[in-house]
This record gives sequence, structure tokens and C-alpha cells, in this order.
Amino acid sequence: MTVLCRDCDALIDALAVSGRCPVCASPRLKTHPELATLAIAHIDCDAFYASVEKRERPDLAPRPVIVGGGARGVVLACCYVARMNGVRSAMPMWKALEACPEAVVIPPDMAKYRAIGQRVRGLMQSVTPLVQPLSIDEAFLDLTATLDPPPPARTLTRLARRIEEELGITVSIGLSYNKFLAKIASDLDKPRGFAVIGRAEALAFLAPKPVGLIWGVGAALERRLNGDGITTIAELRAREERWLIARYGVIGRRLARFARGEDPRTVDPNPPVKSISVETTFAHDLADPRLLAQSLEPLCQRLAERMTRAHLAAAGIHLKLKTAQFRVLTRSRRLSSPTQRAAKLYEEVLLLLKEEAHGTSFRLIGIGADPLAEESEADLPDLFG
Repeated sequence: MTVLCRDCDALIDALAVSGRCPVCASPRLKTHPELATLAIAHIDCDAFYASVEKRERPDLAPRPVIVGGGARGVVLACCYVARMNGVRSAMPMWKALEACPEAVVIPPDMAKYRAIGQRVRGLMQSVTPLVQPLSIDEAFLDLTATLDPPPPARTLTRLARRIEEELGITVSIGLSYNKFLAKIASDLDKPRGFAVIGRAEALAFLAPKPVGLIWGVGAALERRLNGDGITTIAELRAREERWLIARYGVIGRRLARFARGEDPRTVDPNPPVKSISVETTFAHDLADPRLLAQSLEPLCQRLAERMTRAHLAAAGIHLKLKTAQFRVLTRSRRLSSPTQRAAKLYEEVLLLLKEEAHGTSFRLIGIGADPLAEESEADLPDLFG
């Protein structure tokens, strides 16, 4: 079995290793029977927003850092020091500061994060053209073309070191034989991690894990699965695919395949956009239906502008509301014909709002276009005028 040193890239015979790299004495060694043959990776920047801020201000390195905004806001990101104190992403800011009062709170600078994210992506694309971004700070990579040397694992360690040396942030890597398992692996050894899930151990690895680990299984679906006596992936695997489809619809096929460690999806550098959405958090909770309706007008305009720039149209519309107690409500409706017109979006989303605006106080409102259609199928945009 071959061992890879993550600090000097040496490939060493396992028999010659005794805890440290014989070349550079580093303890950061990676070994796996399939290390030389696996080529699908998921790379995730560690605590990205907070890491960028610490890079700009080295004095913050040992301190808990929260990126977020205002007493009414939520935690967009936090460093690992803050996480050790109980802070989590999407936590209300007041609750985060209650858990970690010594935290340094920094307003988000999305332009700066996007710029660094683009540089990370550029480094990824320097090792393979097959890079599929998932967000500003994570992506899938297909390194199949690098199998004959160097192996993908070595290419990935070099890439991680370049990102750290050139950009001052760290990444965690998941390596496997498909996207589903690579994404799971990248969460197993954070921060600065490198985890591998091979074909030989995939089924045994997945078996005891909760069904909520599966990509696409949210809290509601997990509760439904649990109610049907399916709490682990092994229990899910025991159900026939036909039964899962009949019971849960189209997602039943994905559940069956993922439970068996199968994922036919390829790494697509240009995946289709599936939805476009915008939202706003109120300075004060709103319950007045008239004020809620007024808040939708600028959101519809922003949504129409974004769709126009993307040459897409809304074939359906959804409304998102978050109550003062942080409960999220969503409602959706299919449109009779695709549209880019802000006035039409407003007309349709008002119908959804009327179903929910009956005195409940809301702290956030948002709208989205889903599913999307081609611009050629839509009417012309008017952007409220």
C-alpha cells in the first residue's frame, strides 16, 4: 500500500513508514488502498468568510470571529474557535453573542469573498477543466485525466498547499469514486482535512449513518422516513427501489441509489441553473399584510432583473417567510406561462402571501423562480414600468 505525505508530496511504501514521513518528517500522512485510483473530489474552504477576515487581520488568528450583521441578523459564518464555543451558521446573532460574548463580529464583505472565491476556483481549474462549483467556496473536481501520474490524491495535496500559500486560507478535501461520497468525505476531517471513501468500504461506511446524511434529505423528509421505520442508511437500503418511489416520489430513486453508494451524476463545469431567488430581513418584525405586500415589490424587480441577465424566465414562483420564532414557511405555485415581468411576478406572489398574512409576525420574506424556463418561452420584462 502506498502512503502519501500531504506536506512534501512523497509517495512512500507503507512498510517504510513509522508515523512520520521519512522524507520531511511530517505526520500528515494519507494512506488508503484505493488512493491511486479514486478521481472524484469535493473541495470545501474551511470557515471561508471568517478565514478571509483572519487572513486580512492576523491579530484575529487566535480569537473567535463571527461574520454577520446587526442585532437582527444571523451568523453567516464563524471560525472554528467560535464553533468550539457553540456558535453555528444561521444562528441568530443575539444567540451567538450570548454563547460567545468575546467574539469579534465583522460585517460581511461579499465582493471580497467573491474575489477570493474566484481565485480559489482559478487554482482548481489549473489542475483540471472539470470543476463544478456548488457555491462561492466549494466545488467538485473530476481528476480522471490525471490518473497516470501524478495520481489525483497527489495533485489534490499540491492544490491544497497552493491555496494555503498563495491565498492564506485552508481547504478540506473529500476523495471518492462519485460526487455523493466525495461530498460526505470532505466533512469527515475538518479543518485542513483529507478523507477518502473507496468502493471497498462504501457500503459498510454508509450502513450505520442516519438517513439525514443523504444529500437532499432535509428535516421534513427525515422525519417522514423515520416515521416509516427508516432511521439508518442500512434500513433504507433494505427497502426496494419501487417501494421508495411509490412512497416518496421521484426522490425515492435517488434515495435507493445513494443508499447503495451509487451516484451516476458527472462533474459538470456548466450545470443548468435550477432556481433564482432573492430575500430581505426586516429591521423590525412585520405582521401588517399591506407592509408585507409592499416589501415584495422591490424583490420582484430584483428577481426579474436577475432572470433577464441570466436569459431565463420563471415557470413557477415560490414565497419564503420566516417567523419571529425562526420557523420557515414556503408556498409555491406554477405559472400559466413563463415570465420575466416583475409586475406578473408580483401579481402571482401576492396570491401566495394572502394565504399566510393573517396577523403572524415575520422577520424575513423572500421570493424565487422555480422551475425556470428559457427566455425565448417568456414574455418581455417590464421591471415595473
